[in-house]
Amino acid sequence: MVENYTADVENLLLTTEFDYGEAIPCTRIEERNFAAKFLPPLYSLVVIFGLLGNMLVVLILVKYKRLKSMTDIYLLNLAISDLLFIFSLPFWAYYAAREWIFGDALCKILSGAYLLGFYSGIFFIILLTIDRYLAIVHAVFALKARTVTYGILASTVTWVVALLFSLPGVFFHKSQKENSRYTCSPHYPSDQRNAWKQFLTLKMNILGLILPMLIMICSYAQIIKTLLQCRNEKKHKAVRLIFIIMIVYFLFWAPYNITILLRDFQVSLSLNTCEISGQLEKAIQVTETISMIHCCINPVIYAFAGEKFRKYLQCFFRKHVASHLCKYCPVFYVDPAERASSTYTQSTGEQEVSAAL
Repeated sequence: MVENYTADVENLLLTTEFDYGEAIPCTRIEERNFAAKFLPPLYSLVVIFGLLGNMLVVLILVKYKRLKSMTDIYLLNLAISDLLFIFSLPFWAYYAAREWIFGDALCKILSGAYLLGFYSGIFFIILLTIDRYLAIVHAVFALKARTVTYGILASTVTWVVALLFSLPGVFFHKSQKENSRYTCSPHYPSDQRNAWKQFLTLKMNILGLILPMLIMICSYAQIIKTLLQCRNEKKHKAVRLIFIIMIVYFLFWAPYNITILLRDFQVSLSLNTCEISGQLEKAIQVTETISMIHCCINPVIYAFAGEKFRKYLQCFFRKHVASHLCKYCPVFYVDPAERASSTYTQSTGEQEVSAAL
């Protein structure tokens, strides 16, 4: 999701001309009905599961793990970026079903929050990849480099960079009345509209797909090589998890990135017809929602897969949920997580494989 997200919604909900570089009147009635029925319920599901999963991650990291490592710092910031991203979805869900009623200021704020959550989430996934690469491939060096202080510093820089990349969305987005309804969408200079759209689309594909995948492939190739060489009874599980991380990220984000690229380069690719445009707009609706689901998957693949994290989660439910449901069941008061421990092997970084992953 990038600066032209709300333009996607606007194109679907308005019956107007679509600019292909030539005046071709294209109605949007079918796409509008499709968006109004398809988006709100799916956005609502993403909000519910995304809030639940990421808030549990924040709770476990702060209350039980107490942010004692660089990995914990990155996981916490990833959960916060996902929450920031999720908080804007109810407003976009209402916009997809009706029109924008929240004013110009909230249009800019929510667009910025949406984009900040997107970019920061991508960057923290990259940091987690580098963190695991250092922990496993360069374990001795990681003892000095992977500290909480450096983790906080890297996170601060990451938020600043993500904010800078989000500023165009805040600058260009505004709310105004168009064709008898209020919209919240980017408005570029008329003589540079296509140039801005294509530039931002390329930026999204580079930062949101190409760069993360290159870093993941290079880092995980070395991680797998190192794991296969060391004697670690959990190495096969770690290798499988690494492949899952790569495949899940690619499957959730690649379709949307490719569809957006096709949409904004229709003229160059000779795809500027109303029929193809309508099909691409529907494809954007589906692939964009799929990509949003990734923020619900993050808690599972980055946190819940860890054995210690699961024990802490069980501890939380026993103390604060199950104990209230069944006060007379002693089993709910057993707290194995408090006795959970892990050993750290400096030469192989086994703690990172068994606990952090």
